[in-house]
Amino acid sequence: MLRGAEPLADWMSRLPEELWDVALNHLAIPGSHDAMSYCLDVSSPLVRSESNAFRLLDTFFYFLTRPVIYRWATTQENDLVHQLDAGIRYFDLRIARRPHDPSDNIYFKHVIYTSFTVLETLKEVATWLKAHPKEVVILACRHFEGLSDELHETFIHSLKMVFGSKLCPRNERLLTLRSLWASGYQVLLSYDDQAAEKHPELWPPIPYLWANQRSAEHLLQYLERQKRMGRPGFFVSGLNLTADRLFITLHPGQSLRTLTMQNAQQLMDWLQDQRPGPDSTSLNIVGGDFVGLVHFCPLVIALNKKLVQPRTEKH
Repeated sequence: MLRGAEPLADWMSRLPEELWDVALNHLAIPGSHDAMSYCLDVSSPLVRSESNAFRLLDTFFYFLTRPVIYRWATTQENDLVHQLDAGIRYFDLRIARRPHDPSDNIYFKHVIYTSFTVLETLKEVATWLKAHPKEVVILACRHFEGLSDELHETFIHSLKMVFGSKLCPRNERLLTLRSLWASGYQVLLSYDDQAAEKHPELWPPIPYLWANQRSAEHLLQYLERQKRMGRPGFFVSGLNLTADRLFITLHPGQSLRTLTMQNAQQLMDWLQDQRPGPDSTSLNIVGGDFVGLVHFCPLVIALNKKLVQPRTEKH
């Protein structure tokens, strides 16, 4: 489907020309679930949404809880630039301010907080995009915690400064690669907070279909049920597994990484049979964990060849 054997860093620009006019929400796009969890700061506090019971347990048994948190909250192993180079074009970004932080720094989070701030990370993404002017990314800022209305406004202003004219406004009607390239747009920025309403550069939340299951079988059953219910515009089919705390307690030798690898083949086999496009059962964005460890990005990108019309031979 890609011309030759070019690297995936520029896979969008190397799609067949007939796909340049396909709506972006009808293409198959590889996505990274909890994209920033590769840099969790084990010494940081628990996020505000954690229960009081778990917070108490973490206070008195820190030496036990923190290794477990790290094993099960880490969903990726590579930074965003490496993920971009690998073909990822959708990033699930959980945004929070650390409690009792005297600065206005904003971090990513997943159970605990990351060591890198949001702005320093997204500046690297902007630099990467400058070097890859025909690649388009979808950044989903969601699960906000600890941001006041004023800090939301400050943060949104900073995002506009980072990406500038690369931000595609939400009223843009024609969302194809060809039209985005012509306008110089490279970033669709989804912002899951009411603060986004007065900023035309920000897109509404993108639905993420999350099965909340620890086995590939039950996860795929959930996604098949969702397919029968039809599809929204942009949406994410989450191929990421989730273990409850009882399972985690009873399996001390396991981690999210081992669970993902144990189920990877069944998930990839299902994925290979899917199809992008406008139909109610079609896929759009596919979210995954440890996207560099399995044959994920090439498989998702290759699904787009199913949209290429076969050429008829002339006699």
